[in-house]
Amino acid sequence: MSAALSVETSPSLLERLRQPADPDAWNRFVHLYSPLLHLWARRLHFSAEDAADRVQDVFLLLAGKLPEFRPDRRGCFRGWLWTVFLNRCREHVRRRPDVLVAAARPQLDRLACADDPAAWVEADYRQHVVGQALAVMRAEFPETTWRAVWESVACGRPPAEVAAELGIKVGAVYVARSRVLGRLRQELRGLLD
Repeated sequence: MSAALSVETSPSLLERLRQPADPDAWNRFVHLYSPLLHLWARRLHFSAEDAADRVQDVFLLLAGKLPEFRPDRRGCFRGWLWTVFLNRCREHVRRRPDVLVAAARPQLDRLACADDPAAWVEADYRQHVVGQALAVMRAEFPETTWRAVWESVACGRPPAEVAAELGIKVGAVYVARSRVLGRLRQELRGLLD
């Protein structure tokens, strides 16, 4: 097996966040979730400034709560994250009845009535978390490994064609796919239920 195809594995991100001294896990978590939380805040009609403040509020709250997070019987991290986010937004709107924040109130009221996160929350969550995880993980793998996986999985090209283009063996494409997709599953374990 080529050294270019090997990668060190690590526990899932949620498990790593439970460790008090793992700044890399927190950096990764912030990188993964900042765009999603910003998107949610903007969809609730917060200004760019208020959206940034809400995201900061959520991360500050999560710093204390996330290490203790345990999936409930539904095991839904995204539902828990959405609830934490929504509650922080509600609290902000209650404290600031000004016109800029008032635009978010109807959206918050509408979403507060739903038992589960709205369909767009689910779609946004999956798209952003998987996309961000892939972007973060890309640096963990050699370029040839990453291209073999991207071309054969994301682009749907035959492994033999990808191997020929990259100058590697067909088996190396399958090994790369197995390693990268396994690493992605590990990274997202507990985050995508």
